[in-house]
This record gives sequence, structure tokens and C-alpha cells, in this order.
Amino acid sequence: MSLKYAVLAALLEGEASGYELSKLFDVSFANFWSSTPQQLYRELERLAQDGLIAARVVEQERRPNKRMFTLTEAGRTDLDAFAATAPRRPTAIRDELLIKIQAVDGVDPAAGLALIEERLGWSRAKLARYLRVRERLLAGRTEDEYLAGTDRIGPYLTLMAGIGFEEENIRWCERASVLIGRRAAVG
Repeated sequence: MSLKYAVLAALLEGEASGYELSKLFDVSFANFWSSTPQQLYRELERLAQDGLIAARVVEQERRPNKRMFTLTEAGRTDLDAFAATAPRRPTAIRDELLIKIQAVDGVDPAAGLALIEERLGWSRAKLARYLRVRERLLAGRTEDEYLAGTDRIGPYLTLMAGIGFEEENIRWCERASVLIGRRAAVG
């Protein structure tokens, strides 16, 4: 999949500037699709040239003018076709930490534990952020009440996937730390 469809899906939320989309990627899309601001801006230009999004300039007095982007009908049609097709391949994990842990037996156990602790901190922070987003979405309602009243279920489902992913990362980090600690105690 290309960044193209992630951008089109992000614009389902409504008109947004490149900066706003970048922030949306940091919060809402980060659990399943990452992008640098430079990649995002290049993709916005391509999508506008292809007629999949429309751009308009908003003049500002004390700040540089900004471009606002919206999904066009052609973009929506393309996104709908993409959403209706099966993924080309299943998810594959590409994680530098797992390569390092694969080779952990040749290093001081404290080094492996430090790597896992760092990941544990990141995962706990991301989980806390996702739970805050979920709390804001629900706004005191039960999940069933929220889902009955929302127009779109997709953002909630991807948020739940991110929560589950980080919960599993935390479980794995905690278990891996125990196992490395036991191994170090024996050695």
C-alpha cells in the first residue's frame, strides 16, 4: 500500500492543512502507518495533481498563507475501491529491536534489558495517548452508545487495533525482561 490511501483516508475527517494532516498521522495513524512530514507534503502535491484531492489557499495576516486540502469525488471513489479489495499480503513485522533481541545472547544482559525497557516506556506512553483519544471519543458514553451515534466506525476500529498492539508490546516487554533477568541470574 502507498501513502496515497492513508492520506485519502485521513481526509475523510474533513478539510485539513498539511500541518494538520501531519499531526493527525502522529496521533491517529501512527499505530498503523507512519509518514514523515516531507513524504506527506510530496504525496499531497501528487494527489492534487491527480485530481484526487482539491487544494485551496487560505490567506493569513500574521502567518504565511496555508493550503487546505479536501477529498474530491474522484478521490473518494478511488479510496472506496481500495477499501473494498483484499490486502496484497499479510502484515509483516519489521522491527529493529527484534533483530537486536535475536542476537542478545552475545551481549551483556543489561544491554538487552535496557533496550526492552526503552521499548516498554514508548509502548506505555503510546497506550496512554491512545486511551486518552478513546476517552475523548466516547465522551462519557459506553462503546455501544458511541458506535450507535457515530457516522464512521473506521477510526474507532483502528484506534482499538493500536491499543491492542501496544498492550501486546507491553506484555511482551514485561515477559522478555523477566526471562532475560532469569538468564542473567543463572549465568
